[in-house]
Amino acid sequence: MSLPRIAIATGDPAGIGPEIALKAALDARVRNACRPLLGGDPSAVSAHARATGLSPRLRVLANASEADFSTDDINLLDVRDGTNTPIRIGTVDAAYGRASLASARGAIKAALAGDVEAVVAAPQTERSIAAAGIAFDGYPSFVARETGTPVNDVYLMICFDQSRIVHATLHVSVREAVALITPDRVERVIRVTDASLRKLGIERPKIFVSGLNPHAGEEGLFGSEEIDIITPAITRAADAGIDITGPFGADTMLRKKGCDAYIVMLHDQGHIAAKLQAFNRTAGLSIGSPVLFSSVAHGSAHDIAGKGQADPGAMIEAITRLASVKDHRRGRVTA
Repeated sequence: MSLPRIAIATGDPAGIGPEIALKAALDARVRNACRPLLGGDPSAVSAHARATGLSPRLRVLANASEADFSTDDINLLDVRDGTNTPIRIGTVDAAYGRASLASARGAIKAALAGDVEAVVAAPQTERSIAAAGIAFDGYPSFVARETGTPVNDVYLMICFDQSRIVHATLHVSVREAVALITPDRVERVIRVTDASLRKLGIERPKIFVSGLNPHAGEEGLFGSEEIDIITPAITRAADAGIDITGPFGADTMLRKKGCDAYIVMLHDQGHIAAKLQAFNRTAGLSIGSPVLFSSVAHGSAHDIAGKGQADPGAMIEAITRLASVKDHRRGRVTA
C-alpha cells in the first residue's frame, strides 16, 4: 500500500512555520509515514532554509497533482499571497497574514481535489491576519468556510499522546463564549465529536463532558448553566445512543480515565491542560469538515524565527497522527 500524501501548509512566513515544516518534511519519521507536500511561498521557504542552515532540494510545483515522490526532493506547492512582499523574519505584516491563509487554502484545495489525503498547517500570526483586514478566529471556522461546511459544525479537537480534548467554544472572549453555550450548541459538539471519533476508527466512542462553572456548578450553588443547558444536551445525546457522561468539573475531569474524548466549554479549560502536559507535542484537529485538517497548537514564535531553534515535535506528531489513517477515502484511522 502506498503511503498517504499529506500537505503541509507553511503558515506565517515571518514565523517559525516554514522552518518546522521543512524540518518535519525532512524527518525520517515523517518520510517513513507519508509523502509530504509543502505548500507556501518558495521565496519564504528558501529564506528560512538559508537562515536556519537547512539545505533541502526543493521541487517547486504549480499544481499539487504534479508532485513527484520518487526522489528525496521536497515537493513545494507554490502558493503566494500575490504581493511578493519581501520576508522580514520575526515581524508582523498584513502580507504575512494573507500568505499564511493562502498556504492553508492551497493545501485544503489540494485535499478537496484528491491530490492529498490530509492537511497539516503550521502556525499563523493572528495580528498579521488582522492587519490584512481578514476575519479569523482560528482554523476550525476557516476550514469550515473553505470546505463549504456550516461554521457551527466544525470544532477544535486538541490531540496529544492518547488524549483528545474538544472545545465547544474557541477564540472569543469569555463573555461571548458563555453566551454561545446553548443546549443546541452543546448537543451539536457532542454529535460531531462522536461522529469524528467513529471516523477515527473508534467503533463505540465514550465521551466525557465538562461543566462551565467551578465544580460543574455544585448543583446550582455556583451557577445554573449545568442544570439548564449542559445536562439537557447530554440527555438528548444519550437518548440518541451516544455514550456520554457529565457534566464534570473541568479541573478534575481530565484526570478521569476510560473515555475517548473530553469536551470542554471554554478555550482555557482544554488548552491549559494540554499545554502543561504536552506543549511541544500538541496538535489541533478540526473536526466536522470533509477534509482531515490538523494544525499545531503553538504560535509563530517570532522571537526565535530564523535562528534554527524551533522544535518541530508538534508538527511531526500532527503529521504522523494523520498518516495513520488506513483508508483516507473513508476517514478511518488507527488512533
